This record gives sequence, C-alpha cells and structure tokens, in this order.
Amino acid sequence: MQSIKMLDLVSKYEAPLYVYDSDKIAANYNDFVNAFKVPKLKVHYACKALSNITILKLFRSLGAGLDCVSSQEIRLGLLAGFKPEDILFTPNNISEAEYDHTVSLGVNITVDNFEMLEYFGSTYPEVPVCVRINPHMMAGGNRKISVGHIGSKFGISIHQLPLLERIVNSFKMNINGIHVHTGSDILDSEIFIKAAQLILSVVDKFDTVKFVDFGSGFKVAYKENGLHTDIAEFGEEFSTMFNEYCEKRGKQYELKFEPGKYMVSDAGVFLARANVIKQTPATTFVGVDSGMNHLIRPMFYDAYHEITNISNPEGKKKIYSVVGYICENDTFGVDRQLSQVRKDDILQFKNAGAYCFSMSSNYNSRYRPAEVLIHNGKDYLIREREQFDDLIKNQPSIEI
Repeated sequence: MQSIKMLDLVSKYEAPLYVYDSDKIAANYNDFVNAFKVPKLKVHYACKALSNITILKLFRSLGAGLDCVSSQEIRLGLLAGFKPEDILFTPNNISEAEYDHTVSLGVNITVDNFEMLEYFGSTYPEVPVCVRINPHMMAGGNRKISVGHIGSKFGISIHQLPLLERIVNSFKMNINGIHVHTGSDILDSEIFIKAAQLILSVVDKFDTVKFVDFGSGFKVAYKENGLHTDIAEFGEEFSTMFNEYCEKRGKQYELKFEPGKYMVSDAGVFLARANVIKQTPATTFVGVDSGMNHLIRPMFYDAYHEITNISNPEGKKKIYSVVGYICENDTFGVDRQLSQVRKDDILQFKNAGAYCFSMSSNYNSRYRPAEVLIHNGKDYLIREREQFDDLIKNQPSIEI
C-alpha cells in the first residue's frame, strides 16, 4: 500500500479511514500454515481482531476456519459462508442461554469452568465439548493481554485436573478437544512449547480427544525490524514436538491454532487528518480528527503504533506528540519524530488491522469511520462511514 494511494483513498472516502490489504492478509495466512509440518492442521482466524464480514469471507476463501467468542460472531461467520463444523466457539463467562443458542447452531464448543461443564454434562451429554485449561504460565510481554497466568479468569486450572476427570467421568462426557491460550505478544517459543507439553499431559487423560487447540498470541513487529515471532522457526520446532507426541500416543490428533492479530495487524493502516498544530512551553501537539473512540490500543494497552506523515514524507523531521479530539487524555504517541506536520496533512498509523475498528465506539457521540479493502489492486468500500441517523436509530423518541 503506497502513500500516494492512501492519499487518493482519503480524497475518495474522507478521513479518518481504515484501510486493509487482502494480499498481506493472504501472505500472513499462508506463511502461518506453511510453517507447520503436521498431517492434520486447521487454522481458525480469531475474528474478534477484525470481524468485518468481507474480511471473514476472505479468510474462508483462503481455507481458514473461524474462532468466535460470542454468538454474534458465530452468526457473522455463518453469514460469511463458514460451515458450523469449521467454527470454534471459545467464550468466557457467558450464560447458559448463550450456550443453548450455540448448541443449536452446531459449532464446536469450548467450556472453561466447572459450572458450565456440569451444565453440559447434565443437559447435553451427547454434545462433544472442548475444555480450556489454564497452565499457570505467564507468557507475553503485556500483563493486560496475558491470560494463562495463575491470576487469570480464563480456563480450568491445571491443578484441578482430578476434579475435571471426575466430572467428565460422572456424566460420561465426550471431550473432543483440549484448548490453551497463554496470552499475546509471545516472543519466546520455549515458553509456548512448555505450556504445550503441559497441556498434552492433559490430553493423555481423555481417550475421546480428537484435536488440541493451542490458541495463538504470536508477537508481531510494531516497528521496522522490530521483535516478532519467527513463525517458520517456531513451526518447525513445534511440529517436531507435536508429531513425536502423536507417535508416542499412536494417534494422529488434529493441531489447531487461533491467530487473529498475527493475521491482520500489519495488513491494516489508519488514516487521520491533522486538525491543529499546537505549540506549548513543553510540547508541540498534533491534534487529529480522531481519538480513542477509533483507536484505543495506545491508551488501553500502552500499544505502540508507528505514525508517519504521508502528506509531507520528505519534510524536515520534528518532534511531536500526536493526540486526539476526545475529551480524555487520548494520546497516540509521545515525542514522535515526524516529517513536519501542517494543518490538513494526513497521518498514517500502522498495525491498525487488529483490535482497532473492532474496539471502536461512539464515545463523545462521534461517528465510526469507513473501512476500505484493497483487493486485486482495486479499492472496495466494505463499511460505510456512520452518520447522525446511526447514532439515534435505536433510541425511541419519548416525550418528557
């Protein structure tokens, strides 16, 4: 995606704007799949990262399955053409009613607590269930998105395995899968593989298991030449370990992963317009026509997004803090070196494909931006920019 093309898109669709590249998504998917040398592999895209239905259709066309964490995501997946058997449902702390609904949809279901496990055993003893295990391992560099440690709300503790066995045996349940997800931004493959080996010891306990789901959490680079998971190296090492386990057990398990951010993060950019250049005694601010309502990751996760001025790429370098228009401390970046920014210049935020639009909101009653997909060299509008009617369409008019 070239800068001049981005400026053309802003002229056509206005700013702020999300832009995604289907070629990059496909390359990320193929690199991931090709990294693993196992007889049975299924990669399920974690659609919470970016759930636009056109993006879901793209993943379906690539041969991916889908990982969903809500019944609404499942419905989107079905609408995008995914078969129920290719959808994994891996929720957390949902109600019995939502589980009932997903059972009727025929997707693969994961349970991560004893209360719901007993509910399934007593209500749907014939329905196969995958169990999510918490390995009590801290993985990844950001505690806000690490979910496999001892203080996490996710999964059944590895130390509660005897109780898990007792419930499964009492209800004669069909445990068809074992699931683990340790967190995000995992760089050290050794930690990931140690968690995997621990989870495989759980697989030993259940003869009905057909697949093992190792989630995701692979680190992507946020800066040029930045640290990231070497997926080819990881895949080779992991495949060797997994194949040896299957050979030892005399059974070929299906290997599953649920990458989301890895697939779409660097395939997306966010474009915003400079409204104000504000000099203070301490800082020069660039105020843009966006904020935490469109891209909350820097405020929520302390996430880094590289920012460039694509309107003046050859301009003299200056130091700016880039901030938004929301009445909060919505700072995108502090003391960033950018080509000189002028009013109405377009700033590009990289790694905006994952958890950006999907976490956007109407805070301050602002509209959510449009989304555009670059596919086969052409640009397609895949979500229209919101208008005022969108803000009020679900609000009945009551005379007070």
